[in-house]
Amino acid sequence: MLLLVLGALLLLFCSLDVWYFLRGAQVFFEAWFQPRIWDILAEQSIDGMVLPHDLDYMGHMNNSRYLRECDFARFHHYMRNGLFMASRKLGAKMVVGASTIRYRRSLAFREAFEIRTKVVGWDEKAFYLEQRFVSKRDGFVSAVMLCRQNVVHCSPDRIIEFVCKRKIECPAFPEDLKHWISFISASSQALRAESGLEEKNK
Repeated sequence: MLLLVLGALLLLFCSLDVWYFLRGAQVFFEAWFQPRIWDILAEQSIDGMVLPHDLDYMGHMNNSRYLRECDFARFHHYMRNGLFMASRKLGAKMVVGASTIRYRRSLAFREAFEIRTKVVGWDEKAFYLEQRFVSKRDGFVSAVMLCRQNVVHCSPDRIIEFVCKRKIECPAFPEDLKHWISFISASSQALRAESGLEEKNK
């Protein structure tokens, strides 16, 4: 019986990223029991530390781990400010449409850091967030990420109005975000044109 259980667990761990789902459950329950943050534009932070399974062959936190940690930080952020539960009640889904990360300094083994997440704005289709990895050793911003979180089957304005019980005006986009959105738009147009040429050549 024990061998059967161990075999089933081994199969599960080989087939699924079990730690990802366990971590997601941990973030959910931690955020659930923390005080609600009513300001949807408020910056929130969660703590982290570089562990052995985060390392690359150079002994630094590997590039993909930054994106994974940002996933959990965004989920925590949405749980605390009510956007996640509001989207569920409205039948909406939020999916990552684009992200860009800039690495400024490596995070080393056992280095403590915090991820600071904030909503910097939204349009008719998506929320835009900034996420920063800040070293607790000296406060240096080791990496910064911009993320476009697309809203499906609803709109950001409707979700915000559901949470705040009133309309909230979107703040002015910072210049770097404007440039990034322009890049995304230009990339989409180029890919659509490329797809159109491929269809014609078939």
